Amino acid sequence: MFGVIDPLYAFSGFAVGALVGMTGVGGGSLMTPLLVLLFGVHPATAVGTDLLYAAATKTGGSLIHNLSRTVDWRIARRLASGSVPAAIVTLVLARQFGVLAADRPSVLISTVLGIALILTALSLVFRARLLELAARRVDERNPRQVAALTIATGVVLGILVSLSSVGAGALGMTALVFLYPRTPTARLVGSDIAHAVPLTLVAGCTHWLFGSVDGVLLASLLVGSLPGIALGSFAAARVPEAVLRTALAATLFLVGGKLAF
Repeated sequence: MFGVIDPLYAFSGFAVGALVGMTGVGGGSLMTPLLVLLFGVHPATAVGTDLLYAAATKTGGSLIHNLSRTVDWRIARRLASGSVPAAIVTLVLARQFGVLAADRPSVLISTVLGIALILTALSLVFRARLLELAARRVDERNPRQVAALTIATGVVLGILVSLSSVGAGALGMTALVFLYPRTPTARLVGSDIAHAVPLTLVAGCTHWLFGSVDGVLLASLLVGSLPGIALGSFAAARVPEAVLRTALAATLFLVGGKLAF
């Protein structure tokens, strides 16, 4: 499964890792369309490989957040209870209908990926406004309603992430801000990352079982991305966030539109 590291893929992992470190946007929003459009990787293989790549990188982030006590495991469990079963069911159905077959063009995965990228771009553009609305909002739901809506959010994320590897980060955080407006942002970020670990791991392993993971590609991306994330995190304080997010959102709009339509 694993072979010689491909320098080109490793460099791509480094570039995407640096952008993730600078912007905080999930790697799936950047890596998967890069693999599909620039390298011609089959959408199913790009998604499956990126999911295991995300599981590996997010595990480290989850451990750090846990040590910092910025993970609400109740929120993470609620999300996972919806997302993990939804991801498995979605991928089993996709397998049954031939969506993951390497010898067929995957229109469904490309379309879902494109829509997920557009939604992610929208969340970036309107992030400040959404945070402002959430801060002013008085939460009138009872705890059972919040729990049910959190699980339902997990279901939606499970479907999106399993077919596109996009959504667990920006879209998940947007939903959590509205569901838990009184919870500190750092705690929501930690909970979202902690939830993404089992989701991406289970979805990625399911893709692997179905043959839609490239081991050489995965290893190459990991080798490049780890130093890239470190460098990007260091540079984040020196690059205007507004400029980065605007440029990134515009790119995601264009790429998402190309994939979806």
